[in-house]
Amino acid sequence: MAQYMFLLFDSEEWYDNLTAEEWGQAMKLHGAFSEAVEKAGARILGGEALERSSTASTVKQREGAEPLVTDGPFIETKEALGGFYVIEARDLDQALELAKLCPSGNVEVRPVMPTGAGDAPSA
Repeated sequence: MAQYMFLLFDSEEWYDNLTAEEWGQAMKLHGAFSEAVEKAGARILGGEALERSSTASTVKQREGAEPLVTDGPFIETKEALGGFYVIEARDLDQALELAKLCPSGNVEVRPVMPTGAGDAPSA
């Protein structure tokens, strides 16, 4: 089984007038997604919701100088990274099918690179 990172991107405007009931419904959708992943024979290895991008800090490495720390995300976009899942799936095809079930506006699916001894990145 391979591991895939599901990066969940959406507009943060959704949070502006969010009620407790709407939040609860969103969490139910993610619970249903978790059940669908398990039913498909895959596993969620981890995942979390993230605070708004306005709470982010960015550390930029600079050659010959101290790292630069700034407020906010690295780049500005209409959609922000709002959460993630790490999924163990049979293959990319299964991961993409599962991503279609994820209750997020946009899901970027990326294979997790093995970093153990003797592992080398694929070309």
